[in-house]
Amino acid sequence: MASSLIFLLFLIFTLSFSSSTLVSAKSNATIIESTCKTTNNYKFCVSALKSDPRSPTADTKGLAAIMIGVGMTNATSTATYIAGNLTSAANDVVLKKVLKDCSEKYALAADSLRQTIQDLDDEAYDYASMHVLAAEDYPNVCRNIFRRAKGLSYPVEIHRREQSLRRICGVVSGILDRLVE
Repeated sequence: MASSLIFLLFLIFTLSFSSSTLVSAKSNATIIESTCKTTNNYKFCVSALKSDPRSPTADTKGLAAIMIGVGMTNATSTATYIAGNLTSAANDVVLKKVLKDCSEKYALAADSLRQTIQDLDDEAYDYASMHVLAAEDYPNVCRNIFRRAKGLSYPVEIHRREQSLRRICGVVSGILDRLVE
């Protein structure tokens, strides 16, 4: 009889814990989905946030920080990628200068996103939005540098990375707008 009572209590405890875990996971999926609905790229937003292990416990501000981190990673890796091509351009002075300038622009984009994290912590959402817009615009400057250099075309890989950073910054802007509401 005592073992039946213990088993029954164990079963009730297990079911109530499982139920609360499912409700918590479902409510966080709802937070991700409702947050992403305010962005300009719902599918990308949901995919990016659900792939991060911190998302299940994050609130809207935490989701913004996660997406800002994705942007920082993108900008930093692009700056590194472009800088890595400087050695192959050693004989072309113009290309070398353009690549150096572009690498610096992506590094500045990463810095702007780092500042966005600080703004988010300070709940200075207007400044956070301004820094995200700056991060989104730095790659445009890189493209314009290529456009102004005679005989150079904008590399496909840099263009792909630019589009990716723009998409990330667009999502971050949408999440920041939700925080202001």
